[in-house]
Amino acid sequence: QVQLVESGGGLVQAGGSLRLSCSASTRTMNTYLMGWFRQTPGKEREFVTACNWSGSNTYYADSVKGRFTISRDNTKNTVYLQMNSLKPEDTAVYYCAAKLFSNVYAVASNYPYWGQGTQVTVSS
Repeated sequence: QVQLVESGGGLVQAGGSLRLSCSASTRTMNTYLMGWFRQTPGKEREFVTACNWSGSNTYYADSVKGRFTISRDNTKNTVYLQMNSLKPEDTAVYYCAAKLFSNVYAVASNYPYWGQGTQVTVSS
């Protein structure tokens, strides 16, 4: 069983930065793929980025490539999402998710474990 707790959301102006954190409860995160998704009202949950615990495999949606960075601190069992050059269209509830590692990483329904979500609002 994996429990995920997110923090770091907030309000920021366009062009600014935020760093989201996701703390994981399991000791076996080296076997998992960690992902970030986002969702706005009336929209499907959208893939943002994912990585395996070692960081040797990373994946980014085209919409955030070059602006967002996923990273992790193995000693703290924590995954981070550094968001730079934020745009109003980045406004969403952001969710941390986890699944056993595989070559499938961008489909939300494949992830059995989810955090509670944290609101990110980017003003124009």
